[in-house]
Amino acid sequence: MKCRHCKKQLTNTFVDLGSSPPSNSYLTEDTIMGPEQWYPLKVMVCNYCWLVQTEDFVRAREMFSEDYAYFSSFSTSWLKHTRDYVENIVARLNLNKDSMVVEIAANDGYLLQYIKDKEIPCYGIEPTHSTAQAARSKGIEIIEDFFGSEKAHKLADNSRCADLIVANNVLGHVPDLNDFLEGFFTLLKDSGVATFEFPHFINLVEKVQFDTIYHEHYSYLSLTAVQSIFRTNNMTIFDVEKIPTHGGSLRIYVQRNDTGNNPISESVVFLQKEEHLKGIKDIGFYQNFQESVEKVRLDFLLFLLKAKRDKKKVSAYGAAAKGNGLMNFSGVRPDLIPYVVDKNPAKQDKYMPGSRIPIVNERHLINDKPDYVVILPWNLKSELMSQLNYIREWGGRFVIAVPEIIIE
Repeated sequence: MKCRHCKKQLTNTFVDLGSSPPSNSYLTEDTIMGPEQWYPLKVMVCNYCWLVQTEDFVRAREMFSEDYAYFSSFSTSWLKHTRDYVENIVARLNLNKDSMVVEIAANDGYLLQYIKDKEIPCYGIEPTHSTAQAARSKGIEIIEDFFGSEKAHKLADNSRCADLIVANNVLGHVPDLNDFLEGFFTLLKDSGVATFEFPHFINLVEKVQFDTIYHEHYSYLSLTAVQSIFRTNNMTIFDVEKIPTHGGSLRIYVQRNDTGNNPISESVVFLQKEEHLKGIKDIGFYQNFQESVEKVRLDFLLFLLKAKRDKKKVSAYGAAAKGNGLMNFSGVRPDLIPYVVDKNPAKQDKYMPGSRIPIVNERHLINDKPDYVVILPWNLKSELMSQLNYIREWGGRFVIAVPEIIIE
């Protein structure tokens, strides 16, 4: 396989998680009676541009289908994060009724609703029908398609260029990075700015966040890697912020090389040095991750097996993609965790891909009164432990499995 950015041959493995079905391919009562497509889940690192990336097996249109079940608005902490972002970026860029804001991967309108509330013209681009319809129900214009250079040229030709393009947690989901970013260059106005948020690869390594690795995530991004990618596509990163979302992310601010006039922030230089000191350009930095991952899996299984032996009831909360990654790599099945609770009606009464564990509503948790509730989306730990604090009334305890077993 060749690097999806620089096209050099890939020879170095970062981690091999065996095989699994796509993490958002939830099963229904009809499909659970049939077979599932499992694909290898192996991640390579390019020692030229340092982009960490999955081997290609699954097409994007198979994973981001019309019944896609991830809806951003079900997390109250994520809504607060985006609301705060909108307040800050509107002030920073002086956006107003004469501006245009575009969001790529607009999902269910979780962010553009706040732009719309300020009466700033906006539209979103979103390929999944289920979330696009949810955004439209909020009065948001959605173009239901994948984004790339061809789509950007059509929009630009129709005078739909942007003062701000927002792209949260989508850059890693893109199989053709160069075509995708060519679209940003085309769609940005001369003085326009694009912001991207994505989990910081350094945290994935240091905090053993292997369950964020799944087929929908084609790339795992450091500042070092994305600087190379944007430079190739005639854009410059002029500012960067560390933010706490998704276990520790970066928000980068990008402008066109030819017309952008924002000076390069010291934060960019500082983070470049930080990554360099951690060894981001040394292949040794990537070589012990497999061992760390295996330890998490074994510790999780030991906890579940001991709980079963001790006749303790274990459930899980959050049918998130990262939960599917943990379950499938660990080989967990309904005999160890009989059900997963989720707040999203689009996931309820379905089954986790691979493990085939039933997904139920919160009433099931209240009636069953389990001894342990495993929080699968550990990035929402505080929010969910507060929401589910009532389990302590019957002596229930919370469990976090990544990066190590914690029982609270």
